[in-house]
Amino acid sequence: MHSINIIVRNTALPISIERKEADDAEKAYQEILSAMTTDNPKVLELTCEKQEGKKIAVVSSAIAAAVMSQSSGANTNRAAGFFAAASAE
Repeated sequence: MHSINIIVRNTALPISIERKEADDAEKAYQEILSAMTTDNPKVLELTCEKQEGKKIAVVSSAIAAAVMSQSSGANTNRAAGFFAAASAE
């Protein structure tokens, strides 16, 4: 599984979606990046392949950051998302 975490401005927790295939995750990540860089805000509707029926909608102008990573099946005792990268240093 490949996770994409979206940080929304003024929100403490990230929004997460997952894709089974790397190509699908890359496409979703590029869609988010494209929406972030446009001057015209739009609503992005994203779905999760891990949780059937999970949908999120977010306004592109509210997205502060996006991170794509590969989820491992093993428990590594590390926090998810941006905090894992900060604690690894």
